[in-house]
Amino acid sequence: MLGHVTPLPQQPQRSPFSGHMVVCGDDALAQRLAVELRYVYGERVTLVLPPGPDPRRPEVALTGRGRAAALFGRMSSAMSRNGGNGADSGSGNGDSDTNAGVEAVRILQAHEPSDEALEEAGVGAAAALALVYDDDERNIRAALTARRLNPRVRLVIRLYNRKLGQHLEALLDQAAAVASPGLDPTALDASTTVLSDADTAAPALAATALAGSSKVIRAEGLLLRAAERTPPRDGQVADPGLCTLALLSSTTHDPAGTEGSDSSGDEGPRLLPDQTEVAAATGRGTIVLEAVSRNGADARTPRMGGRSAPLSQFFSRRLRWSALGVGTAVLGLAVASTFTTGDKPLHAVYLTLLDLFAMGDPAIGDPTARQIIQILSGVAGLMLLPLLVAGVLEAFGSLRTASSLRRPPRGLSGHVVLLGLGKIGTRVLVQLRELGIPVVCVEDDPDARGIPVARRLHVPVVIGDVTQEGVLEAAKIRRSRALLALTSIDTTNLEAALYARSVKPDLRVTLRLFDDEFATAVYRTLRTAHPQALTRSRSVSHLAAPSFAVAMMGRQILGAVPVERKVMLFAAVEVAGHPQLEGRTVEQAFRSGAWRVLALDVAPPADRRPDLAAPVPPPQTPGAGTGTGAEQQPGGLVWNLHPGYVLQPTDRVVIAATRRGLAELLRRRSSLTNR
Repeated sequence: MLGHVTPLPQQPQRSPFSGHMVVCGDDALAQRLAVELRYVYGERVTLVLPPGPDPRRPEVALTGRGRAAALFGRMSSAMSRNGGNGADSGSGNGDSDTNAGVEAVRILQAHEPSDEALEEAGVGAAAALALVYDDDERNIRAALTARRLNPRVRLVIRLYNRKLGQHLEALLDQAAAVASPGLDPTALDASTTVLSDADTAAPALAATALAGSSKVIRAEGLLLRAAERTPPRDGQVADPGLCTLALLSSTTHDPAGTEGSDSSGDEGPRLLPDQTEVAAATGRGTIVLEAVSRNGADARTPRMGGRSAPLSQFFSRRLRWSALGVGTAVLGLAVASTFTTGDKPLHAVYLTLLDLFAMGDPAIGDPTARQIIQILSGVAGLMLLPLLVAGVLEAFGSLRTASSLRRPPRGLSGHVVLLGLGKIGTRVLVQLRELGIPVVCVEDDPDARGIPVARRLHVPVVIGDVTQEGVLEAAKIRRSRALLALTSIDTTNLEAALYARSVKPDLRVTLRLFDDEFATAVYRTLRTAHPQALTRSRSVSHLAAPSFAVAMMGRQILGAVPVERKVMLFAAVEVAGHPQLEGRTVEQAFRSGAWRVLALDVAPPADRRPDLAAPVPPPQTPGAGTGTGAEQQPGGLVWNLHPGYVLQPTDRVVIAATRRGLAELLRRRSSLTNR
């Protein structure tokens, strides 16, 4: 049952809303974002979609409008089953229209985000506009148009090109400042935000390929390390780390169980539980926070091929060993000549080289030792000639193949097989290589976006359809450690995973799947068939949508961590203006299932940055000079705060929050009074 969906007009009129949110896009991210804004933040939303089915997914029969309506219906039904409080939070917002279907979601259809389409969507009176088309150029064109129609509208733009995004953000902020001279500096700073769904989702996807269960998230200067703990045995107590971030589903360790999602109810994972819930949740695994710190400035990443590449990129190991052998022979002959003839070392080396290159005079009349050394030097010279020819051929061959793709080496093992080199796959590839993990990519399009990146990083690539026989074998799937199926088609990812499991039953598999119901069925089947193998399913739009939604509210999150098929968010929040935090102790500010204060930013307000990217000196002794009773890093973060520390209005804290919990903290006062 999809739940009740209010009929939508075929020819929508001009938007009746003001101060609402407008979302324009052509794929799953737009629909997820609209759901996030409506059902998590309680905002009124106008969703602009292109008519007709997604041309990149011809197997989907529903149009974009129909799929969005179905998604809204499922979310409405899930919230009704959870009492209107959301699936990942233990607190509700009390909105009167939470269960009113899609009455506050208006869906328009337009081929392009033209002036007419944006005006019809009410951009002139909107509070924020998200442009999340898959095409960067279309998003840029629409952003320029929207800034002209409404200089004060908050723009959130999806761009894959990072450098272009920085320039565009500065340009649009400058345009807003010129058009609205009296605009508040804080509002101007949040007037334009450029995000990439690939950058948001890539760390979580790459983490699933790591051995063990540690989750390391690098979030804009903040390093968060969490670990998944199995249920303790009888008489044992699990290590809580700094705090318990989540309780896993009660069926996580059941071979026939499923990964929990927003519609799992009490059986699903519980985010940010209190101590009572943790103590009562026997038999459940946990995710605990092990460390909070900044990224070290001296962190080194594995060296990649490119400029100043080592000799190994040009010459084979066999050739290098042969050259070393010839060099050793020449050195030995020079030493022997020195001891047998009494020559000086430099002169002995000179004579040996002349003999090696057949340039010296015959040693007629010289001592026997000298004649023998000359003959041996000539033999070494004969070995040098083919060595030089082989070196020249290999060097030219390396230069010729520098622009071509590498094939998987014959003895490769313990690598990750990555399917798909689109936007998401490319970012995940870079993440994996930065972690030093060997990767073999599989892509059916030789002109895919990630092919040049794989070539630059010297990553082996197999060109072919992964559903065809022999393609995964060419990627050495039998000797791999994990499979990341990240194509944009769910059925392709599933087919590749099933075939890979038939070849290697204990293979770690991560699937990119959009639909929660489909993911649940896939997960249950794979766990039943292969109970000892690790299976994960992730939705890129589900991981990225919270970041875009928070940006539309004028804030910025630091990172997102998947907990099964839920998402936990990390954000920096100013205490001032939040009665849930201000004047409360850390213990009092904690709300089970909503948010938890993790760290305190003690940098002066004038030096604070949204990304927490300032360098951090080494920590002092616990509680020294701060009054927090915690480990202090001067000018940076104070983590492991004392529960009795009182949060001051001038403080800024790093919090872990559920989607609904963060929405409650960031909810616009105007949106509550307008409804």
